[in-house]
Amino acid sequence: MPEMTSYTPGTPSWVDLGSPDIPGSIAFYKEVFGWEAADTGDEGGGYQMLMKDGKYVAGLGPAMNPGPPYWTTYVSVADVDDTVQRVEKEGGTVVMPPMDVLDAGRMAVASDPTGAFFSMWQPNMHIGAQLVNEHGTLCWNELSTRDTDKAAAFYTAVFGWEAKTSSTEGGEGGGDPGMAYTEFQVDGRSIAGMMAMMPDMPAEVPSHWLVYFAVDDCEAAVAKVTAAGGKVVTPPMDISSVGRFSVVQDPQGAVFAVIALATPPG
Repeated sequence: MPEMTSYTPGTPSWVDLGSPDIPGSIAFYKEVFGWEAADTGDEGGGYQMLMKDGKYVAGLGPAMNPGPPYWTTYVSVADVDDTVQRVEKEGGTVVMPPMDVLDAGRMAVASDPTGAFFSMWQPNMHIGAQLVNEHGTLCWNELSTRDTDKAAAFYTAVFGWEAKTSSTEGGEGGGDPGMAYTEFQVDGRSIAGMMAMMPDMPAEVPSHWLVYFAVDDCEAAVAKVTAAGGKVVTPPMDISSVGRFSVVQDPQGAVFAVIALATPPG
C-alpha cells in the first residue's frame, strides 16, 4: 500500500533536500510533482514539509553545507544512539551526533566507509514519508559506491541488511545488462539498492545515495523537469522488467531520478 503508518527499522523512510534557494526549489518541485509546501516556521528553522494530497512525502530545508545541494536518504531506526555506535565501530564517520528534532523524532548524520552520506531517523511524532510508491513519491534509494564489498559489509552490520547480488539488472535502480547489482533486504523484502560507480566517473564525484521518485510517465516527467529549469543527466532508458527511468538535476543542482515502474510495488 502506498500510504504508510510505520516503518520497519532498517528501512529508508524519509528524504530531504538542503537547498540554497528555498522558494526556487518549492516552485520547481511543485511544477514537476505537484507538491505543496508547509513551513514549520522559526521553531523548525524554515524547514518545509513537502506534501502530496495532504500527506508528507519529503522535506526541504536551507543548505547547511558548502558544495552542490543533494537529496539525503534517512533510514528508520529503533535507537539512533545505539545505531551511531555501530556506525563508528564499523568504520563509518558520524558527521552530526544524535539530536532531537522538536517532538518529531531523533536523528543523526553519518558517512559510510566509502564516503557516502546518509541519515538515521528515530521516529516520534513523524514516522517519515506518509505516501510512497505512487506518482510523485519516494519509491527507491540506491547507493553508488567505489567499493561495493566494503559498503555491503558496513550496512549489513549497521542496519542488519541482507545483501543479494545478481549479475543482471535488478531492483528499482539501475545497471546495464550483465552489471552486478545488489538489493539490500529487510525481512526478505528489498528496501534499497547498490551498484558500483563506473570507472569513467570523475574522481571528484563521491560515493552517494540516489533518490528515485515514481512517475506515471518517464518522458512526461523529464519534460516537466526541463520546462521548470532542470537538466537531464541520464536520458530516459529502460531497465528490463523494472521500468523506465531517467536521472535529472534541479535548477539548484540537486540530482535525483524519476522512474515509471513496470509493476508498482504493492
